[in-house]
Amino acid sequence: MALLGIDTGGTFTDFVLWHDDRLRVHKVASTPAAPEQAILRGVQELGLAPAELSIVHGSTVATNAVLEGKGARTAFVTNRGFRDLLGIGRQARAALYDLQPPPAAPPVPPALCLETGGRLGADGALIEPLTAADLDALRAAVAELDVEAVAVNLLFSYLDAGAERAIAAALPPEITVHHRADAGVEPGGDAALVLAHQRQHRRRQRDEQAGLPGAGIAVMQSSGETVAADAAGDGAVRLLLSGPAGGLAGAGYVAAAAGLGQMLTFDMGGTSTDVALVDGAPRLTLEGRIGGLPVAVPMVDMHTIGAGGGSIARLDAGGALQVGPESSGAEPGPVCYGRGGREPTVTDANLVLGRLRADAFLGGRMPLDLDAARQALASLGQRLGLVPAAGEEPAEQAARGIIDIVNEHMAQALRVISVQRGIDPTDGWLCCFGGAGGLHVCALAQALGMSRALVPERAGVLSALGMLAAPPGRLLTRAWLGPLAERSDAEVAAALAGLADRGRAALAAEGIAPGDLRREDSLDLRYRGQSYTLNLPWSGVAATAAAFQELHHARYGHTLTLPVELVSLRVRLTAPARAAALPAIDTPIPAETAVTVPVAGFAAPVPLRQRAAIGVGERLTGPAVILDDVATTWLAPDWQAERDTFGNLLLRRR
Repeated sequence: MALLGIDTGGTFTDFVLWHDDRLRVHKVASTPAAPEQAILRGVQELGLAPAELSIVHGSTVATNAVLEGKGARTAFVTNRGFRDLLGIGRQARAALYDLQPPPAAPPVPPALCLETGGRLGADGALIEPLTAADLDALRAAVAELDVEAVAVNLLFSYLDAGAERAIAAALPPEITVHHRADAGVEPGGDAALVLAHQRQHRRRQRDEQAGLPGAGIAVMQSSGETVAADAAGDGAVRLLLSGPAGGLAGAGYVAAAAGLGQMLTFDMGGTSTDVALVDGAPRLTLEGRIGGLPVAVPMVDMHTIGAGGGSIARLDAGGALQVGPESSGAEPGPVCYGRGGREPTVTDANLVLGRLRADAFLGGRMPLDLDAARQALASLGQRLGLVPAAGEEPAEQAARGIIDIVNEHMAQALRVISVQRGIDPTDGWLCCFGGAGGLHVCALAQALGMSRALVPERAGVLSALGMLAAPPGRLLTRAWLGPLAERSDAEVAAALAGLADRGRAALAAEGIAPGDLRREDSLDLRYRGQSYTLNLPWSGVAATAAAFQELHHARYGHTLTLPVELVSLRVRLTAPARAAALPAIDTPIPAETAVTVPVAGFAAPVPLRQRAAIGVGERLTGPAVILDDVATTWLAPDWQAERDTFGNLLLRRR
């Protein structure tokens, strides 16, 4: 069967088709109101029969629904005396020195927060039972509130989920009920609440499956493995970062083929930019937050900011230029899309500067309106008080200011993921992808003091390619609090084996033979009294404890004499990825007529090159504009680009 990777973003929906050892790429505009419509349209435009497809899908739609508070009307059920739990949160200030932070609305209105029995202590002992009267009262309250979903989160229920399951069984079947055991999360997360908010997303997923009869559909998980769509519903909280996880899987896939090691990545799309550190495989974290809620499930470790091609430029109350985080999205989109957008964006700025070509966007399939973009930026320049100077009109000056600001936003995000974690990026590679990444890669590398960058082949759809490069699998976790020294090797090994058996059974139902699976066991450890954990490969109690001490010292510069505490167990099972090795370039290099184009800030026109016409090993010196069907790369002065055997552009600063 043909393999099809799909990434649904806020502005575009990307497709990568792998068939007969060849790759095809495609893009269509996203349909935010009904994301499945863009998917069905793309499949149709590619001329594909659903019954002949094996699809892996990733998306940020579910994440956006949670971030924007557009999920199902949800009630929250917890123990008596803890109705205000969500409002109080962890009492941690987002800005440490802001003594007057603006009040934040709780994720569930107080009127929808309910209390009941079934309380456990930290040791698992029963403090208050869950009675039949409690269940009757909950049924009546839920019926009166007229909610679509219920999130159940009782204290210490990860030790015994019996009360939560009893509540779920007692509520009407037409109401979606989620609890901690559904999510399989670590202590301290609000994943049940996030799950309940995702009801609308699961409906859309079912619509997608109905529109593609006969297709095998899998979904990308936030931890980097894929899971069959039919099995994804109960663990929907593990799909929140499926789109970005695909991008990191694609970056690792391309880096391995090119023989590159550790790299910083930035994925710049239409709405946001995701930055991360990839060393063979993406790093995972248990400290992820979605819409301000801690979601204690393993997910790719990344930092996201509201900076993308569609980020809107505006003046703040003091008259200063601001860029983002508001985005024009897919509808109406940037001014140059000609769909009714009126506020200038980063895409409009790149177009006015000449780095983006009006007649070559998406391979020429989507012409851009340069005049409209110039007019919008000229208006912004006038409001900024700009006057013609140094050979540039206010439109170009405003555009350059927008690019400088958005570049600084992204550079700061890259520093958060590297420098602020003690990692020196200067000797590494910066890998860019997403539709807008290549337009900013040289400036960001230069801002970080880096002299090497990678623009992958098909960078504009790399997340969709990553869907195919990711392995089918499961990442199973189990909370098991207690001093590590009080556990024996046999006890831990048996508990890990139990998790592995669950994962094998689930994957067998998807047709994956146990003999094809690779297993990795690890523990989340911390010193007693700490809040944060470190993940260590399991190698026996004594050896793992010693490895924790070494890693803690390497990470934080010190060790403590406190006991080492076991927090949770992890087992990762993976099967071979669907995609084979990345194909090398085997098509003839097309002939190319020398073309130059004007670019703001340069007295002479600069070369315009088609990426497909750059030979393997050929070196191109900036400034230059490099085009392909799904993205554009701006090669800045003092930079050289060389195309490798896989079509990637290896950029080096002279």
